[in-house]
Amino acid sequence: MKYETVIGLEIHCELKTKTKIFCGCATGFGADQNTHVCPVCLGLPGVLPVLNRQVVNYAIKAGLATNCEINGYSKFDRKNYYYPDLPKNFQTSQFDLPIAEHGWVDIDTEAGKKRIRLTRIHMEEDAGKLVHSGTTIKDSSSSNVDYNRTGVPLLEIVSEPDMSSAEEARAYMEKIKTIMEYIDVSNCRMEEGNLRADINVSLRPIGSDKLGTRTEMKNINSFKALEDAINYEIERQTEVLEDGGHIIQETRTWDPERGITLSMRSKEEAHDYRYMPEPDLPPIVTSAEEIEAIRKGLPELPDARRARLMDEAGLSAYDAGIITSSRAMAEYYDAITATGADSKLAANWLMGDLAKNLNAEGKTIEESPVDAKRLGEMILLISKGTISSKIGKTVFKEMWTSPDAPEKIVKDKGLVQITDTKEIEDIVDQVIAANAKAVEDYKGGNKKAIGALVGQVMKQSKGKANPQMVNELLAKKLG
Repeated sequence: MKYETVIGLEIHCELKTKTKIFCGCATGFGADQNTHVCPVCLGLPGVLPVLNRQVVNYAIKAGLATNCEINGYSKFDRKNYYYPDLPKNFQTSQFDLPIAEHGWVDIDTEAGKKRIRLTRIHMEEDAGKLVHSGTTIKDSSSSNVDYNRTGVPLLEIVSEPDMSSAEEARAYMEKIKTIMEYIDVSNCRMEEGNLRADINVSLRPIGSDKLGTRTEMKNINSFKALEDAINYEIERQTEVLEDGGHIIQETRTWDPERGITLSMRSKEEAHDYRYMPEPDLPPIVTSAEEIEAIRKGLPELPDARRARLMDEAGLSAYDAGIITSSRAMAEYYDAITATGADSKLAANWLMGDLAKNLNAEGKTIEESPVDAKRLGEMILLISKGTISSKIGKTVFKEMWTSPDAPEKIVKDKGLVQITDTKEIEDIVDQVIAANAKAVEDYKGGNKKAIGALVGQVMKQSKGKANPQMVNELLAKKLG
């Protein structure tokens, strides 16, 4: 019997507010353990929460950017459970009236575009962080708890079970990450836990519309771990079913060192969290006008930007996809073309030399020593014929360590392209005279031999001869 995979994700996205959702404690990452805490986020008796309004605005923004319906009336609830990282013994979350519902995003798959539906987006507070003595909870003899993260505002973005492979799940999570970065509601630093996913995986016979028994893997915080954990779980469940066994509904943990999932606790029944309305917080009422004002403040989103770069700039789907994969890169690209630089040359330089240099030095595009305006000016020099593409690489290298304008570097270094026909012709004549073998090969029908002659001309001219003129003159003189 063949099986198909069904995957749903619950993505937890930490919002980039300066203070927590219900108190004034800082949200900054990396502070000493248990220093960003107060009686409110520690759940001490007699305290009252006060909602951070910025959290609501960010949640509405996220809902609009993912095509959700925004509920003008929503409320908070208490989700009751007992765990060491939850000092109040309940989590303030949203249950039956979330801020946003019924959205969707499109992802690219090998078979084309695929729409992944969003069930809901709701606001909630984060729990604390357990610091285990071992590599995972399973091999630890003890755990400490750091409550700095308790009360940090989260969005929980819940998908429908619309994904059928690890690749689709990754593409979906990458899309959510990109959108959250574009609308500037989260830093999305996965290594800091800003973005993490709970993964639900089940198998069912091909053609069946009945969902199989699912397992859940919690707190996956890298794309590699997401793919590896899903692929392992598909393999494990397939083996169990093919051996005549049954899948147990349970929560599992991913062990990256061993590359396997491990059982944490069974989940035979749907967990009853005994939700109750949060009595200390009033309902959230947002007018249609307020929602519309937030909608108007949205930036150009990734899909729209990608379509514009393909339609107006003539970029390929691949190039446009790479450039729009981050807002910083997309804005850098727009700033290059704003100088009047050719759109395709701009894409080539951005994804080529600039990306290569940034990667080599571990820098982000925001940290680039070459700003978009100067790169655009250099590309214009190539388009005008002032310098060749090859000289452009030399100029770019200088720009990496010098704040000078590309025009000044070209002038100071004597890099202006030679376009004087007589000067190039003299070099061509010398090269033809000195390379009898290559000339003979060319005349004998080996048209590729001209490449060696072009190379010699460029070498003698120190890369400054106009390559097109060199080719034309050689072809003419060699008949």
